[in-house]
Amino acid sequence: MVQTCETERLLIRTLSLDDVPELTTILSDPEVMKYSIRGVCDEAATQQFIEWCLKSYASHSIGPLALVEKGSGKLVGFCGVGTEEVNGVEEIGLGYRLAKQYWSKGLASEAVQAVLNDAFSQKQLSSVVAIIEPENIASLKVAAKAGFSTFNIHDFHGRPVRLYRLTSQQWSTPQNYAVSAASI
Repeated sequence: MVQTCETERLLIRTLSLDDVPELTTILSDPEVMKYSIRGVCDEAATQQFIEWCLKSYASHSIGPLALVEKGSGKLVGFCGVGTEEVNGVEEIGLGYRLAKQYWSKGLASEAVQAVLNDAFSQKQLSSVVAIIEPENIASLKVAAKAGFSTFNIHDFHGRPVRLYRLTSQQWSTPQNYAVSAASI
């Protein structure tokens, strides 16, 4: 496990197979997975997801990362950028999920800021997309806070979604999050 970023309240590190039990608890919650194309994940699906993350770290040096609450050491979810095919084009997409008890505390925004800072300043990515269903108000707010503003409507896995794009030129690190980063 490699720590990649740190914020005021979170340690952000690579996922490992040791995270399967805790992450399964999070990803098996129907409310957490309401807007996921994967749907609810059991232990086998969570292990497959983490194995995909490990391959992504090895092949692209990016992927969803574990979010660990500093005070408790507890895994609270994941956030990261990874490859995503959208209308036949490979994009770098932002994704995140948090356990329900950590919703509405600003942790998603804190994690997204750190991950995007790493994506643009350390990984030198030119742009990142956010794919969000219009009904997912909480994610729309997180994206807006991170600087995603304009979108196009796309069909994504049979669902109408908003596809936002944030370029490295549009990115600037907000001053309200203490962020330090190192490469994976």
